[in-house]
This record gives sequence, C-alpha cells and structure tokens, in this order.
Amino acid sequence: RRAPPVDPEILRTMKKVGFIGYAPNPRTKLRNQIPYRLKEMDNEFDNFSQVPESPIGREEEPHLYRVAKKYRKVTIKYSKLGLEDFDFKHYNKTLFAGLEPHIPNAYCNCMIQVLYFLEPVRCLVQNHLCQKEFCLGCELGLLFHMLDLSRGDPCQGSNFLRAFRTIPEASALGLILADSDEATGKVNLGRLIQSWNRFILTQLHQETQEQEGPQAYRGAGSSSFGSSGDSVIGQLFSCEMENCSMCRCGKETVRVSSTLLFTLSYPDSTEKPAKDYEFAQILKRSICLEQNTQAWCENCEKYQPTVQTRNIRCLPDVLVINCEVNSSKEADFWKTQAEYSFQKAMMKRGGFDITKGKEISLGEWKDLGNLDMGHSYPSVEELKNIWIPHAIKMRLTKSKELDVSNWSETNELSPTDDPESVYVYDLMATVVHILDPRTGGSLVGHIKVGETYHQRKEGVTHQQWYLFNDFLIEPVDKCEAVQFDMSWKVPAILYYARRNLNAKYNLVIKNPIEASVLLAEASLARKQRKCHATFIPLMLNEMPQAGDLVGLDAEFVTLNEEEAELRSDGTKSTIKPSQMSVARITCVRGQGPNEGVPFIDDYISTQEQV
Repeated sequence: RRAPPVDPEILRTMKKVGFIGYAPNPRTKLRNQIPYRLKEMDNEFDNFSQVPESPIGREEEPHLYRVAKKYRKVTIKYSKLGLEDFDFKHYNKTLFAGLEPHIPNAYCNCMIQVLYFLEPVRCLVQNHLCQKEFCLGCELGLLFHMLDLSRGDPCQGSNFLRAFRTIPEASALGLILADSDEATGKVNLGRLIQSWNRFILTQLHQETQEQEGPQAYRGAGSSSFGSSGDSVIGQLFSCEMENCSMCRCGKETVRVSSTLLFTLSYPDSTEKPAKDYEFAQILKRSICLEQNTQAWCENCEKYQPTVQTRNIRCLPDVLVINCEVNSSKEADFWKTQAEYSFQKAMMKRGGFDITKGKEISLGEWKDLGNLDMGHSYPSVEELKNIWIPHAIKMRLTKSKELDVSNWSETNELSPTDDPESVYVYDLMATVVHILDPRTGGSLVGHIKVGETYHQRKEGVTHQQWYLFNDFLIEPVDKCEAVQFDMSWKVPAILYYARRNLNAKYNLVIKNPIEASVLLAEASLARKQRKCHATFIPLMLNEMPQAGDLVGLDAEFVTLNEEEAELRSDGTKSTIKPSQMSVARITCVRGQGPNEGVPFIDDYISTQEQV
C-alpha cells in the first residue's frame, strides 16, 4: 500500500541531525495503529474485496491501477524446480507459443511474434541456412521451427538473442541493453523497438540476399524490381523512392534510394482548435515527405536552403510504419485525432450532432445500443481511442502520384480499379508500449493470426486477433488492437499487409538441414586429442530412421549466475535463473551391432564469457 502522508505537525516540529529527523510525538494517533482508509480510497473500497484469480494481480490494489491486467508485465515465479511447476497454461489457453521474458534483450519478443505470423517471412527464414556462426536468419529459422512445434508451451529465444548480441551494428544502434536498463525503465522502449524493427528488416534483407541470389524462389507473378528485389524481404517490404532536392537557384538533383519502412511525420501546427486529420492523410504526407533543410548546392557552391521532396515509385507488399510518438506533442496529436473520429463515429451511429454541444450521457448511449431493429452497433467503449483504420487503400496514378485513403476490412475494390496499381492493405499487427510506472513498462503486440496458422495448430480455418504479452496470449476483439489510450498504451509499430499477400509467395518449407551432417567428422574433440577419438561416426547404412533409438546427453556451462535471495525462513527464492550455454554433446547408438557406441561426441565453442 502507499504510505499514508506524514502528519504535518511532525514535519513542522522536526529537527534534523545529519540526515535523520527527530520530532516529538504529537500523540494524535494510537500507538502502532495506522488508519488505512485514506479519503480518496473510501468510495472505491467496495470492489476491493475481490481477490484476483490470477497470480498476476495479488500484489497491488486493483482499483488504483489503470493498466488492464493482461497488459501488465508478466513475470515467472520460480520455485525449487525452476520452471517445472509454473502454470503457463493459466496465461495462455491457445496452442500458440509465447516467449519467455527472462533473457537479456527479450524486449523484442513481441516483434519476433509479428515476424513469425507473416507467412512469407516465416517460410523464408525456415528455408534459410548458411555457414555463418551468428546469422539472425538461421537463428530466427530455428526459433520459428520451435514456435511451430509448440502446443502452447512458451519457447526461449536464447540462441537468437545470443546471435543478436554479437552483431556490431546492433550495439552501435544501442539495441543491446544491460540487464539493469530494462528493469529500471531507463530506456524508452517505444523508441527502442522501432529501431529494432528497422535493424531486423535490414539485417534479414542483407543476410538472405547473400544466400538467395536474384532468382531464388519467386512466387507466381511476383514482381522483381531493381537491386532491392534480390531477397524475399526486399520483395515484401522494399519500396523505391525518388528523393528530389531543389535549391533556390533552381538546380534540381534526384537520387533514387529504397526503404523497408516508413516513419510517421506529424504536422507542426499550433492552431487551436487542432485540425482534424484522417490517418490516411498523415500516412501520405509521411511517405511523400517534404522538408526544408540546408544542403550543399553544386551550382551555388555553398550550403543553401533546399526543398527536399520524396516520392515513391512502387508500393510495397507489406507496409511497415514506425509511429514515432516520442513526446507529449505527438501523443496529444493522436489523442485529439481519436477524439475527432470518436465524434464522427458517434454521429454516424446515433444520428446526433455532437458538434452543437449536445452532451449525451453514457447511459443514453447504452440505450441507443441496438436502435436499428436488430442491427448491433459497436458499443461506446469500442469506439473510443481509435484513430487508425483496419484497412488502407493505396493507388499510384500513371503520373506516379500517390493516393491514400482509409478503407474498411469488408470493402472490396471496385471493378474499375486495376489490382496492379491499387493495393488494399489490411492491418495485421500493432506493437504498443505499455507505460507502467510500477514495472518500468513493457512492449506487447496485437496480431491478427491468419487462417494457415489456425489450420496448422487447431485444424480450423479462421482469423482472430490475439494479444501477445511474452508468455501471456489471449484472443482480443479487433477494436482493441487499434485502441490507444495514450495515458498508458502508446502505439509504436504498425504492420499493414496487402490483401491476399500469401498467394504471391512460394510458401513451401523444405528443411534445409541434410542428413549428411551426421556423417561429417568435423569434430573439435578430434583436433584436441591426437590419440583415438571417443566416438565412431555413423556409416551410411546406419542413418537413424523414424522410430530408431538414440541416446543423447548434453553438458552445459554457466554464462550468468542465478540471482536468488534468502527468505527469512531460510528458503531460497529465485529471482532469475542462471543462463546456461550448451558446451558438449554426445549421441549414442541405441540399437544395431554397435549398440552403446557413441556416433557424436563434441565440444561446442561459445563466444561468450563462461
């Protein structure tokens, strides 16, 4: 509980010696008793008796807390058995896999899920295999494979995150956090995940480009353009742009570049009242950006005020947007726009003119709920705090002008629209920064999980929005994915995917690991011992088949000691388990003439401090 305020009489009469204060006891309260019914709580005490049913919410008083329970940071309570007896099913009743949060830099868990639920990206990395020791594509492929196999148990991204920590660009961009930073809330997680988003797309683009070459698996009818189209990541996200600089002397220079994502740019207006913008308008001005800067002009031979404009030459298949809500100014902009669209939605819904100042009580709105003979309206709560649409329509005209408009999920294109130049994008994911002073905040994702995923996991074909909060996964209503109450839930990243995206890409996964890896004799154990090796590699005719018996043993080394504290009763409470890395692996034949003879006995090198 919050400490009750100190009696002003004590503060008034207090004398300080060093940093300790002494005051006579005013005797206004009984000894050892504190009345806890503080004024502002009295009226809320009624709902205080409800004990939350989940392990998340017993510590704090439910009514003082604006962050909805499922959005709060989840933590694992460790027991003597480690994770063995922790009830993950309590947090996730689905068959999708959550990710564990207790690994350094696991702040990106929600973005890993977003990429996993983009079918072309999942298939790309699962088909990817290269010889680099630390390749994020390879590691993401392994992690996605684990997410595929899981039936609702959480997975660990430890290998992926280990590879991530070794990449120099990642540390140059400040993406690698010390343990303490994440916990203390020193970092702005919203800004961090947006940099991570840009980094991971660029990195995967480079890594898979090197391997694929220009023509590796193209789906039917998929477009190829320029150098950026060399990887599937390029085909999905890349967008060619013309950057035009116009000096005041009239000299114009045009550069062509490409980008994998767009950053929202907000109007710099101080007008009161603020203007009402559709999301589509802001998106258009962010894509076709116009800026005034100082730039070097060859003609004038000096820095001159220059107008820079940017236009796009093509539309990407997946539209990735970093929201850049980095200050209260941008947050207020979202808030104001959401209020405008709330008013418009209410007018549409109830036929009332709110602009004339007719205030309507919540009760009246609830009565309006089902006015129109069986037509169910969204409830008032479902219309609040929403500015972004669930779909966007984009068109590049013949003259390469860009049209952007808010669209709806149910709207189809009209017959006159050319599907080559008019794209409809459906919102597929939103990543939000949860502001929570008690835990330093966290990042969660709302993801619209498509039919193929439901088909594979649950044998049903439907689409559904889910909240992914580390290992907590819960179905949510589609309106919740776009509701941003700026006081605690701030948008960071939006993913819009082109309608029927999957039809364009080759989604066959062929396991890139060949059986021949079991035959190779590239063993560290061999190099170190000149005498006889401790194992005999498999012969071709001994390849393990389905149902064969193999014994496997692994030895680990510790990278980080566990963090634990002793309780007053002498029992130990684990705060964070130790971080281990596999260091030796042995496989033994379980049958056949050589039963009991190892066929692999290997050290595994680790780059990290043991």
